[in-house]
Amino acid sequence: MKKLVIFDLDGTLLNTIEDLGHAANYALEMHGYATLSMASYPFFVGNGVKRLIERVLPEDARSADIVEALLKDFKTYYDEHDTDFTRPYEGIPELLDELRARDIMLAVASNKYQRAVNDIIGHFFGHHDFVAIVGQNEGIPVKPDPSIVFQILAEARVPKSEVLYVGDSGIDMETARRACVDSVGVTWGFRPEKELNEYHASVIVNRPADILEVVEKGILI
Repeated sequence: MKKLVIFDLDGTLLNTIEDLGHAANYALEMHGYATLSMASYPFFVGNGVKRLIERVLPEDARSADIVEALLKDFKTYYDEHDTDFTRPYEGIPELLDELRARDIMLAVASNKYQRAVNDIIGHFFGHHDFVAIVGQNEGIPVKPDPSIVFQILAEARVPKSEVLYVGDSGIDMETARRACVDSVGVTWGFRPEKELNEYHASVIVNRPADILEVVEKGILI
């Protein structure tokens, strides 16, 4: 039985894509670049907001100065609007409640910058006692580097064999692999099931409730 479940944030616990897209489009518009459709954003996110800004810019406009200027405007907008359209996926609040009722520890590992992670988790899940909430911080590599997972493990003091990492992307599955912990790929997020298979998810689930069985038995019934 697992004693700690580490969740990715965007595309796993919360559907954040519209707020991310509006913030990126705001930054693009502020600097005279064409905005993008919301449908394009699921494949731009996952590696942190700096990488998001690089991806939405034209290739010939991805200089360090331009990226930093748009990143500043992105954060200014996003910090004010990060919960406008964001919502938990159906079944996620009930899953977190049930995990805590079973004394399973919860943690978050995200490539979103730390201030935004704290704000969003506090807004939607502030009543839960997370053992760790870790976002992107200066000087710490982003996922799939496993550094933030190791930080969580150090705080939780749980052996890797008792840890489950849950995410919606190949980045998450690779993070779990590098950290040597079991992974669950979820199909309700931003990336297709094919990607989860390609990155060797230990288990793939279609409903949040399925994670309870993985936690307790390691398999789906």
